[in-house]
Amino acid sequence: MTASDPAQSVGTFPPTADAKSAMGWMHTARFLTTAAQLHQLPTVEVPEIAFVGRSNAGKSSCINTLTQQKQLAFASKKPGRTQHINLFSLGRQNTTDAVLADLPGYGYAAVSRSDKMRWQQVMVNYLVHRESLTGIVLLCDPRLGLTGLDEALLEVVRPRVEDGLKFLVLLTKADKLTRAEQTKALSIARLQTGGGEVRMFSALKKQGVDEAALLLWQWAHPQAEAVAPIAPAD
Repeated sequence: MTASDPAQSVGTFPPTADAKSAMGWMHTARFLTTAAQLHQLPTVEVPEIAFVGRSNAGKSSCINTLTQQKQLAFASKKPGRTQHINLFSLGRQNTTDAVLADLPGYGYAAVSRSDKMRWQQVMVNYLVHRESLTGIVLLCDPRLGLTGLDEALLEVVRPRVEDGLKFLVLLTKADKLTRAEQTKALSIARLQTGGGEVRMFSALKKQGVDEAALLLWQWAHPQAEAVAPIAPAD
């Protein structure tokens, strides 16, 4: 699959999957293309899952941990300065059955107002108009909670979520919280998202990694069935 090609045929996968096979699927991720504007992205005919979040929310670490690749998603030394949409294809045997989209982090103070406004419009255009968008993973630092910018993003995608777009909030850096603090952060985030799906995640401790991978596999294979249901974290 290249920037000029439509998606290739779906790869060969079992009708069911467990966390181990879902992680194996995530490990097939490879760079596809990068674009600064929506119209520069290739048209794909497979499910596309976007990762979004504030700068320093741990988005790159999350993607690299899920795919078991240390440098697949690039973490800029200057947060907020990388302003491109990066696509990664997923699928075994040189096929593509899903695409991951890594959207630039937002909300970093050192970025100029004009850059913030420009990227905000690119992000809105992507979230509202990208036809292949199947699911969104919002990365949030639980020590900060969902900020005004995160809530603004929720409002942008709400109509599509109501129409069936998948949505997950991952509270990253869970290792920095006690068990009680994690439980409180989950409760608050669920209230802020209107009862949406929220899970704890730690790239360092690998907390929530298997569960997130299996959920993304399910998003990309809606006709398949998971071997074991995913129990929400307490």
